[in-house]
Amino acid sequence: MLQRHDGAIFHEREDAMRTLLSAYQSARSAKGRLILIDGEAGIGKTTLIQRFCAQLSDAPDIHWGWNDPYPTPRPLGALQDIGATLDMQLDEMIDRGSSQDQIFASLLKTLMAVPKPNILIIEDLHWADQATVDLVRFLGRRISLLRVLAIITLRRGELERDHAVNQILGDLPAAVTGRVELQPLSPDAVTALAGNPDRGQQIYATTLGNPFFVTELLADGLSSNGHAPASVRDAVWARWSRLPDAMRDFLDLFSMLPSGATRPFVAALAGAQGERIAEQCVERGLLRYDEQGMLVFRHDLARQATQERLSPLAQRDFHTRIATALGSMPHAQSDTRISAQRLHHLTLSGDARAVLDLAPRVASRAASMGAHQQAANYLREAIKHVALAPPDIAAQLYEDWAKETFLANVGAPEDAVQAFGFAIALWRSQLRIDKVGLNLCRLARLHWRHGETERAVGFTEQAVCELEPLGPTPELALAYSTRSQFLMLQDRFAEAITWGRRAMDLSDQLNHVEIRAHALNNVGTALMITGGAGGDRLLEDSLRISLDHGFHDHASRAYTNYAECRMIERAFEAADVLMTEGISFCAQHDLDPAVHYLLGRHAQLRMEQGRFHEAETIANGVLQKSNLPRVMRLPALSVLGRVRARLGVAGANDLLQRALEEGLVTGEPQRIIPVRLSLVELAWLCDDMASATTQLEALGALKGPDLSGWDLSELLVWRRRCGLSFDLEPGFSSLPAPRLAELEGDYDRASQLWLELQQPYESALVAMQGSASLLAQAVVAFDALGAKPAASLARRRAQQFGLDGLMPKVPRGPYASARRHPLGLTTSEQNVLSLLIQGLSNKEIAIRLSRSTRTIEHQVSAVLSKFNATNRMEVLLRVTNEPYLKGDRVQ
Repeated sequence: MLQRHDGAIFHEREDAMRTLLSAYQSARSAKGRLILIDGEAGIGKTTLIQRFCAQLSDAPDIHWGWNDPYPTPRPLGALQDIGATLDMQLDEMIDRGSSQDQIFASLLKTLMAVPKPNILIIEDLHWADQATVDLVRFLGRRISLLRVLAIITLRRGELERDHAVNQILGDLPAAVTGRVELQPLSPDAVTALAGNPDRGQQIYATTLGNPFFVTELLADGLSSNGHAPASVRDAVWARWSRLPDAMRDFLDLFSMLPSGATRPFVAALAGAQGERIAEQCVERGLLRYDEQGMLVFRHDLARQATQERLSPLAQRDFHTRIATALGSMPHAQSDTRISAQRLHHLTLSGDARAVLDLAPRVASRAASMGAHQQAANYLREAIKHVALAPPDIAAQLYEDWAKETFLANVGAPEDAVQAFGFAIALWRSQLRIDKVGLNLCRLARLHWRHGETERAVGFTEQAVCELEPLGPTPELALAYSTRSQFLMLQDRFAEAITWGRRAMDLSDQLNHVEIRAHALNNVGTALMITGGAGGDRLLEDSLRISLDHGFHDHASRAYTNYAECRMIERAFEAADVLMTEGISFCAQHDLDPAVHYLLGRHAQLRMEQGRFHEAETIANGVLQKSNLPRVMRLPALSVLGRVRARLGVAGANDLLQRALEEGLVTGEPQRIIPVRLSLVELAWLCDDMASATTQLEALGALKGPDLSGWDLSELLVWRRRCGLSFDLEPGFSSLPAPRLAELEGDYDRASQLWLELQQPYESALVAMQGSASLLAQAVVAFDALGAKPAASLARRRAQQFGLDGLMPKVPRGPYASARRHPLGLTTSEQNVLSLLIQGLSNKEIAIRLSRSTRTIEHQVSAVLSKFNATNRMEVLLRVTNEPYLKGDRVQ
């Protein structure tokens, strides 16, 4: 009977089954696929997968992983489950807090070595932590070359608009990703299962075709007498009411375990009698053992219905029993999973003192793994009971929670400010001035991130004043380094170096490597921006130390500042590598603000390279993120305004004015100078010399001894282009070569120097001031870049000088630019690329394009060379990150 009703979940699933079977056949041929199965609770996602796996005759290795509906998800919970059957080393790496980079690399290595097809199943992605979401993205970008089928289930209808899962769905490569959306059963299907039309209509009206609800009603049999239950919950409860008392009590207790339990834990929780009752429940079809041997409810909705029947007091008692049993398990203190589960149940049991004791330890483990959002959530549970803690414990809780919320950017910023304030007041009451100084430094960074530079500087100076009387301490070294950081951010580079070296000396004296990493960053950045020797080495040391010791925050700063310095130097390839690595690192470690700041800088890099549409896409994506602090969104905002000005897109001026307004709030030259220069360029393109002059005069007031050579030279160049006077001060010969050549009137050389730096737009801006041939080159370049305002201005200039007949015609439509690939791929190579990224072999590409295999081999080699890639996977990853590189897809 039960087998017949289970068939309801599989009914009308033939198309979904075909999709899975087709994806599996591809995976068998080392062309891995990822399938997303979406649908509401009870729709039959898991049953579909089970039946699919049962149909496979070649016995692939199947690995299941689950995400649990905990308020704070287990870090990499699904991968922990998968590791138990795929590679125990993964489980061990997670438990000892290895970085995500190491864990994911180990997983990829394992999957690349599997001798036969493997199926990875990740259930309930909507409940996953950020690290698991990153894992899905990681697999999606690499799976095409693996003998792996990854099946992901989720309930997309339950996701918030800006949920991390929604953000990655569009990132998954379309060529390897399949989507299955399971729908409720039709009225005809329900009627067929019910056996007669009247009963089928009644059941459909109650269930709306949800397969689980249908199954439960058919199994219960209550509707056979004509009295349909008001809801499926009633049906489940009624069925439970006919069970023996001991079995019903066991199910009540077991309903508190959303992810089920192992056999040993069932014994620890309910004793030998509980083990016997569990087996009886399995025999009756109430519970089942999943693929990893976990005892779970046959359907989770039945568990929810059982739990909802219990009174709050009964639920708290059960949570207490479960927490006690978890604490008695072997390795309960060292096992991350057990500790997280125990905290969950202690929280729900209302045992405030136990939560206060356990939450900080669980949070510390999560933070060490880079799960800073989870760490903040764990600590929030402890904060709810902070009134019970002694002052020193309460101060530490506020301090840790504020730090983790700062790193992950969770919650309202004023809550973190308040928490730092509580921590400072409590530490002061305990005469812990060292801790007061530490939290003043952290509070300063929080205010800086929101653009409140003056307040940030004030807190830092206060920290120095309070800590210096204590003598040499790590906190004083951090205060010196934080002071150096803010001076560097204000372009006061000489002072930044002085304070930074003071911090380095003190950290060396105290043998405090973490603060040394922080100070190396500040001094190295200041030196690189001002052209001082050794700055790059200091930044490399800062990054290396931070990565080696797991200093996530310092590593994110090192990636950011080193990448920016390389971009300022026009070392674009090095900057690109640092940004790409940094974005990946920050995303994997829940450093959300740092991710979006780096993405803003990446958009700037693409703009400098003349890849305007990519820059616009990246920058616009950053600004869609809500609740980003002011400083972290400013790079994207500035780039979006400038790139739209260059493309001639409406609204550019409004964006730039908004960026200027927000930049002025910070008072930092790096947030102001580029925006004013962008407004000068926009005004110049529009022949609005009055507005351009206003911005140039404002920039002239900012000029100081620490103004970088690039900023100073761009200011002088724009004054020259706008017909304003400019002075080449002593030392002008040290200005960047292309700017200096333009200032000296050597437009041909300046234009060529910009091309050598891979900045075609800057090259064209210079060329349009030169000879007729240079002006024509500029028009061609602007047309190719899509820079309509500059192209129009160049043509007007040609007309003024009677040279319009020498200018190329205005391109009609996208043809002229569409046929140019950013990396110079020919049409044939673009055809090969389009098939290569779909996972086709050389032989398959040759058949599709009617070419010889040897010809295709040469063209594939050419594609790899132009992508600077050593293998197909590197090409696929780059196209995934930079979709504009797909070019034309002529097939």
